[in-house]
Amino acid sequence: MVDSNAPIGVFDSGLGGLTVVSQMMRFLPQERILFVADQAHVPYGGRDLSEVCGFACGISEGLLRAECKAVVMACNISSATALHTVQAENPNTLVLGVIEPGARAAARATANGRIGVLTTVGTARSAAYTRILHALDPEIYVQEVPCPDFVPLVEADAISTPAAFRAAQEYMTPLMDAGVDTVVLGCTHYPFLLSVLQKVAPDICFVNPAEQTVLELRYEVKNRGLASQSAHPAPYCLTTTGETAQFDAQLHRFLPPSAHPVRLASARWMGGQLVIEDTHTSLSTAERRLVEHG
Repeated sequence: MVDSNAPIGVFDSGLGGLTVVSQMMRFLPQERILFVADQAHVPYGGRDLSEVCGFACGISEGLLRAECKAVVMACNISSATALHTVQAENPNTLVLGVIEPGARAAARATANGRIGVLTTVGTARSAAYTRILHALDPEIYVQEVPCPDFVPLVEADAISTPAAFRAAQEYMTPLMDAGVDTVVLGCTHYPFLLSVLQKVAPDICFVNPAEQTVLELRYEVKNRGLASQSAHPAPYCLTTTGETAQFDAQLHRFLPPSAHPVRLASARWMGGQLVIEDTHTSLSTAERRLVEHG
């Protein structure tokens, strides 16, 4: 029997997946979270799709070994390449991705039936958004635009720079020329660039799949009897396969102030398997910062 107070596992190639964690703070504040940033391999976007699938399956398996009650692939390319594999291998476990919820939200939002998708190179190669949107409505026009500069800009905290504005103009121009009225932010890093995208295209509706994913997660957790019964802000454990100190220093840019106790841990790859290190560590600077501002 699944423990309803067990954590929900969430992962991404880097820090962008914290957009999903932020929405979980909002809609599922009672739930524990175990987050993995695979910064040893960031960015996923330019990698071979089979390699990305291997990373995503390995992280999912690691989270399930850590007794997570559900897994959220807070990563579009992982959702495109590995979601159905992990679901098939774990038929009794709740495993969600971000592409289908984002596509459904965009299909509801469009008024003219013309949707653009800003994606990583890998997600564009998979054509996952086009496939899912056409399954929802074959008449929808879909144009996917790969944005290789966006993830490095976000990870480098360069989201308000001239370089970010130039990149936004470059990637939005073909979508505006095509007359789209709705654009999906098809990578969990991209919501951090929303303000610059809105300056470039103020009349376009931008869809953030993170919110819709968490709303669907909330429904599924409740419907399956998995909702935590805790009455207090749930503890979060945040891990990275990269440098823990650097990860800690970046967190304030990606997570809102919160009363949730936050603990940092490290994770590492061993023979293709993800191993999450002992999470019983002392308070990190991230935990002190989040609690002090909560």
